[in-house]
Amino acid sequence: MMEISCTYLVVGGGIAGVSCAETLVFLADSKDSIILITESSLVKAATNLIPLGKVLTRFDVQEKSAKSLDRNIRVVEDQLLSIESKSHFIRTVNGNRITYSYLCICTGARPKLIEQAKGSPHVIGIRDTESVQEFQKRVKNATRLAVVGNGGIASELVYEISGIEVHWIIKDEYISSTFVDSGAARFFQERLTTKGEKKSIVKRMRYSEEKGESSGNKRGAALGPDWHRTVDISGKLENVPDAVKIHYKVEVEEIVEKKEGCPLQVRLSNGESIECDFVVSATGVVPTRNFTCDQEFQLGPDGGLLVDWEMATSVENVYAAGDVCYAGWEHAKHWFQMRLWTQARQMGAMAARAMAAKRAGETIYQDFCFELFNHVTTLFGYQVVLLGRYNGQGLDDKYEILLRMTPGLEYIKFIMVDGRLQGAMLIGETGLEETSENLILNQLDLAPYGEDLLDPNIDIEDYFD
Repeated sequence: MMEISCTYLVVGGGIAGVSCAETLVFLADSKDSIILITESSLVKAATNLIPLGKVLTRFDVQEKSAKSLDRNIRVVEDQLLSIESKSHFIRTVNGNRITYSYLCICTGARPKLIEQAKGSPHVIGIRDTESVQEFQKRVKNATRLAVVGNGGIASELVYEISGIEVHWIIKDEYISSTFVDSGAARFFQERLTTKGEKKSIVKRMRYSEEKGESSGNKRGAALGPDWHRTVDISGKLENVPDAVKIHYKVEVEEIVEKKEGCPLQVRLSNGESIECDFVVSATGVVPTRNFTCDQEFQLGPDGGLLVDWEMATSVENVYAAGDVCYAGWEHAKHWFQMRLWTQARQMGAMAARAMAAKRAGETIYQDFCFELFNHVTTLFGYQVVLLGRYNGQGLDDKYEILLRMTPGLEYIKFIMVDGRLQGAMLIGETGLEETSENLILNQLDLAPYGEDLLDPNIDIEDYFD
């Protein structure tokens, strides 16, 4: 048990928390102290940052030892239990009492398991390093797997896994609907039937959990965009069809545990049944608020801590960033919230700027990255860049689509309203990232170019960069 004090207290070892703490190192006064509370001795940090435009940045999410963080960040391996905001201190699971001037909550989110799981040990969610390790153990001795969900983790999983029969259960008409449209889904579909290529191995320093004091029920930080490239997720079958069996427009009605054969029988809404060894539930996340506070937080409609543009909550001197928060300010025309690594990093840095400015009595403005939704990831082996209203979100179907697709190479979609670019989806090595970003931000009238805007014989980068 310790009684310690600090200027800035950051809770959470994920992208948002580490981004906040590392940004504070640069912004805070040298006399100010920074403490980072993490439930694991491993943290997630953004590395290898490559700017692709004004706000668009590609980066890796690296898992590393908390001890490798800047020496000005004091790391406490523990878990937040309660906040006494009026007295400016917190209590932890291990009995520590930490007094703060400014607090930033970055506790992330947890997997939202399907309701039919009913506490079954054969249904797992994949969200953090610990859950991936559990998945690895199960898949090594399994022959058949059911994956429920249609987002990023589900898409990565069904593409990367091998040596096991996979049944992908989705409620939509096409795959990967969280990120892409039906056209891009068809573009991706070919990769599911040609999965024979070797996945590239990420060569980087590997860290393991340290043995020692534990806060008990520990959770690791959320996975990064290339988590599947650092672990072996293959089953025991040698001769298994590469094609994934996709069950469209269905939901899980019931999961029945069996005593013989495969442990589970998954009954679908179309009357079909699937027998499998275990189920991966990848149906989204819910904000993690497993702590109490002497004052009630104002919450968003999704249960996240409501924050303003400075990432401040309704409780004085308490901020929040990343998956745990709900963006409660008036959004820019081309920005909206999604619980992604990109936004976790941006929010963590914004919270740090706001806390440091308040401490110094300075005025700041919202970071420019919140002017434009931007995200870079990898799906089915392709680079995927999403900008602005890339799927026409919030445009009430009052938009036009310009499309260019070369099978196996690229898929480019522009969302146009009155001749101006509102969003872009770029799949593959298109080279159009910076140009698309500029066109959305500048709102240049592109009507004179018409459909020639995506003519493969015209390099539009030369016109508009």
